Amino acid sequence: MRRGTYSIVARDPGTGQIGVAVQSHWFSVGSIVSWARAGIGAVATQSIAEPAYGPRLLDRMEAGEQPQAALDGLVADDDSARFRQVAVVDAGGTVAVHTGDGCIECAGHQTGDGFSAQANMMASAEVWPAMAGAFASADGPLARRLLVALNAGEAAGGDIRGRQSAALLVVPTEGEAWQREVELRVEDDPEPLSELRRLLDLHDAYALASEGDERVGEGRYAEAADCYRRAAELAPQSDELLFWSGLSLAQGGDVEGGAEAVRRAIDSHDGWRDLLLRLGDEIAPGAEPVRRALGM
Repeated sequence: MRRGTYSIVARDPGTGQIGVAVQSHWFSVGSIVSWARAGIGAVATQSIAEPAYGPRLLDRMEAGEQPQAALDGLVADDDSARFRQVAVVDAGGTVAVHTGDGCIECAGHQTGDGFSAQANMMASAEVWPAMAGAFASADGPLARRLLVALNAGEAAGGDIRGRQSAALLVVPTEGEAWQREVELRVEDDPEPLSELRRLLDLHDAYALASEGDERVGEGRYAEAADCYRRAAELAPQSDELLFWSGLSLAQGGDVEGGAEAVRRAIDSHDGWRDLLLRLGDEIAPGAEPVRRALGM
């Protein structure tokens, strides 16, 4: 199947994180194109995609092969290599990429320091250079820079057929194969990049709330409150975050603020009231003072 796709693989030199991001007019593109393994690398496999390039490249690099040698070996054994487009970056930032001469125009790739942007079946030959330029000039966490690159590709024309799905995968600089920093997919949406940005905001909000919980456990209540505040700003619509952060605030001593957050969650969905009544001290020490404050 011919899949018009644009993607980017990259390593963050500051954190060592490795990631891949993709958008396409194809259902569930992330299940085909994007692969990454903690401490090893990230792969994008597209055009007439052979998903096996993902795990096979990662296996070969984990066994000690350099990205170019690993990719060259797989391409040499592939009878359909001229239709493939594959890019890989390893944990050290070394990049290798293959764009076969059978890929549907506009098709090409551009590499930079620790990254590669590639595309096929595009509306414009400016897509992958725009992605590369946007990524190179962006700052912030790797996940955000990858999203900036995708948006630049879309602004330059994107997939000639339009858009349908997108994915974002970031893994840590070291750890077990299953570990993820960010793993998000938009399987089918008229505006997949907008939805991917919304999901990334929600991901970051939950990460902040978890950090707040850790700070409460350490007795660092002012820092915890700041984490909860920033989480609420990122995801003001989340009654889940409101409820649990409210209990954590109450546990840290801000019973009035915690009760107000829980009350707002209950106003959004009455099931939170029932859950509040069920929670014991071992799971949620802040539940009892909140119940008293709310007259329950």
